[in-house]
Formats: sequence, structure tokens, C-alpha cells
Amino acid sequence: MAKVLLTSDRTLMSNYNANEFLGFGTCAPPNFIPDWLYRYLFFPNLKTKKGIPEQAPYGLRKAEAQLLKDGLDVATVSPNHLAKFLPDAKVLGIYVMDPFGLGPASTTLATLFKKEPFLAIHFKALLNEPELKAAKNRGLKILVGGPGAWQFQFRPDFAEKNGIDCIVEGEGEKLLGKIVSTALNGGELPNHIVVEVNDSPKLEEIPDIVAPSVNGLVEIGRGCCRGCEFCNVTLRPLRWHSLDKILREMQINNQGVKSRMTCLHGEDVMLYGSLNLTPNDEKLLTLHKMVMENTDSISWSHCSLAAVASKPKLFEQISELILAKQDWWGAEIGIETGSAELAKKIMPAKALPFKPEEWPEVVKQGMGLMHDHGLVPAGTLIVGLPEEREEDLLKTMEILDDIKDCRSLIVPLFFVPLGRLKSEDWFKETALTELHRKLLIQCSEHDFRWMGNLINMAFKGKWYSPAVRGGYKVFAYLGMRKARQKEFGALPSQQRS
Repeated sequence: MAKVLLTSDRTLMSNYNANEFLGFGTCAPPNFIPDWLYRYLFFPNLKTKKGIPEQAPYGLRKAEAQLLKDGLDVATVSPNHLAKFLPDAKVLGIYVMDPFGLGPASTTLATLFKKEPFLAIHFKALLNEPELKAAKNRGLKILVGGPGAWQFQFRPDFAEKNGIDCIVEGEGEKLLGKIVSTALNGGELPNHIVVEVNDSPKLEEIPDIVAPSVNGLVEIGRGCCRGCEFCNVTLRPLRWHSLDKILREMQINNQGVKSRMTCLHGEDVMLYGSLNLTPNDEKLLTLHKMVMENTDSISWSHCSLAAVASKPKLFEQISELILAKQDWWGAEIGIETGSAELAKKIMPAKALPFKPEEWPEVVKQGMGLMHDHGLVPAGTLIVGLPEEREEDLLKTMEILDDIKDCRSLIVPLFFVPLGRLKSEDWFKETALTELHRKLLIQCSEHDFRWMGNLINMAFKGKWYSPAVRGGYKVFAYLGMRKARQKEFGALPSQQRS
């Protein structure tokens, strides 16, 4: 068996019932639904063959590809079957997305429900497996990396107490092989490595995945040039992959599947191929023509409201290509605030090519175009931003009222100090004002209004649809009732917006 193993906790080793939206469910704490049923609804186990998952998180697949490129003996394994691979292993790499539940969505839900989220529970459970502890006592080296590696800076003693030898934070392609080789040869490992921006890999240094990723995710680029103060991604250089590379990875994902799925991953899919903040018509259309010829369904990881609003005709053309094969597609978007004044302070380039003062109108136009052309957004709002005033909250509530007829989910997130704002204080429940509570209720009522429609769309035509749809709808109803009665302070009805 392989000397180097790669895995993740079980909340990441899932395809979320083939719906990326449902991945948000891992950010919630245990609740009124039995744990076994909640896992089935939101993060069921991936299928495996002799302990090897048929799919794996994309970041894990990139690490796997890099180590194979470096000539190392590596296997990606399911956490449920890890024990049988450990006797021969010398190094274990663990991929993390939100290991302590410190991400914005997890922090918000954990604070409101006053419990640790599933993803944090399962990360700790993985490290506490008896077989893993026994392997550690035999000399196994444990490495951790991924988008959530930054969180270990807020838990300085955790790594040593739990047997983690090295944490890699940032884009690690250029040094991963060296670190693993050092671990295999019994060398001394640094406790925590932060990959600086100037050490980010060039496009030609990023290997193709060699086995399928969860839900057909394919990276089309890295980095972002919008420069929002609260975001880590804007600190990385902007790079776009070639069409050939994207197609090669799609073909890997399409191997041995009945239904070909593709999720295009970029911080703003609408800016593919652009070197500024204006969409490139030719490159976007060429990308989507190629993708739709080689997939049965598509989704986007992220896109910006400004890019959509700036090129309505282009967005309509892309929509026509996608809707020729499916009824809708999804993406995460950042609304963050409805206040032009606050937007000007903390995300002045978010509205470009429009002016920051036009941000509220950009939100309305972008959301309207998405509703009209089949894109269902999961929009984030940041609660408790530095310099946030009562007037800013009122403007955000006005925007929510303006877009109430746009099919979408709105996800309120408590401010987490990241990016250029990492020295600021965390926003905590104790800072919630009545106006904050009204905003949270407004978000939950918007979501509850659209939830049934979205669930019906997500599971249309699937044989298990009636039973599964019923389960999600019951969860949505009970969650909304609980939020009204307890988590948001049971505001009187006349105070709701």
C-alpha cells in the first residue's frame, strides 16, 4: 500500500447529494434533526472501491497530482476506510476547508445555535480515531493543508496536542513534494508554513488532476483583482487556465460516470480570460460552448453582480447556452452590504466597472438579470463589518426588500477578520443589536419564501425526489420556526421587515 495517504474529514468527502448548495449544511451544528438523517440529507458518504473514493475534493486531487508528478507513492483514501491503509503509511496529508468552524458561515450558525458545527466535530473526530493515534505512535507524520489552514493561527496549541507535524497555508504546489519527501526521510519539519504571494505557482506549474473531483469541479483560474478588504483571495495573483487544461480536467471527471457534471471554479467566472474587471465576450462564450459540448449539467462556484450587470447581453447569451441543457444553474455571489458608503470603504472595486456609489443599483440589476435568465444565486451578507453604522444596516434591509422577488438564497455571515482586515475584532453575538436581529429575520424569511421552489428545482426528475424533497422542506420549516422563536430573539411580528 501507499506510503503517503491523503484524506479529509467526512463532511468534505461527500458530493452533497450532487448539489453544491447543500454543502452549506456542514456549517450548521447538530440540531433538531437526528444526526444520521442530517448526514444523509447534507453530506452523505461518497462511493468507494476498496476504500478509494470515486470522487474527492478538488484541492485534495491537486495535492495528489502534484505528489505523483514529484514521483511519490500516494493514495487518496476515504476517512471511513483510513484504518486499513495506515499500517504501511509513513505520511498522512489532511485537507481542511473550515477545521474549527471559524469561517463566516460556520461562525454565524455556531454562534446563533450555541454549538460547534458538524465540520469542526468531524475534523476532530478524524484526528481522534484510535487507529490514527496508534499510527502516530509508530512514527506517522501528519501534514495539514487547504483553504482552512489559516485557522490554526487562532488555535496555536492544537497542532502539537493532536499530533500534527506541519501545516501548509497557501498555494503549495511548489513546495509540497519537498515537504512530503522530508517527512518520508525522517527530516525535521517546520510547524507552520505560509506560502507568500511571490511563491505562488505559475500556470504551467499547476498539474492536472488525475482522478475525478467532487461534482466535476474544475478550476478555471486563481486569484481576484477586486481587492475587497475582508477577503484573503484578493491577496493572490490573478491567473486564468487555458481551455485545453480545463477540457483535460473535465475529461478526467467524465470518466466512468452516467451523468457528466461540471462546476466551473473561479472567484468570478464571468471574468474568465479578462485581465481587468470587464468580462471578455469572446473568451467567455468560447469557454461555455466548449463546456456545454462536454457536460450534461453545469454550475459556477462564484460570480460577481457587477460583471453580470455590466454585460447583460453577454450574460443572456451564456444563459441560452446553459439552459439549452438544463432548467437552471447556481453560483455563490457576494452582496455583503446594501450601503454605498460602506461599500466605498471596504470594497471600492466590487462595483467596477460601475462606481462604488452605484453599488445598490448594481445589486438590483445583477439579481434581476440572474432571476430572469436562470441563475440561482446564494448571496452572502456580512454582518458587523468594521465601521458599520445603523444607516448601513437600514440600506441593506432596503436592498433585501428590493430583491425579494428574485429567486435566491441570502446567507448572513458574521464578520471574520481576514484579508487586509485580519487585525480587526471578530463580530460576536453579544454585539447584535435589534436592527441586526431584524436583518437576520428578514434574510431567513426571504430564504423560507424561496426554499420550496429551490428544492423542487434541485431534485426535479430524480427517482428519489418526493421523499428527499419532503425531508429538506421539513428541515427548512423547523429551522425557520426555531429561528423565529429562539435564535434571533423572537422578535414581535410588527418589528419584522
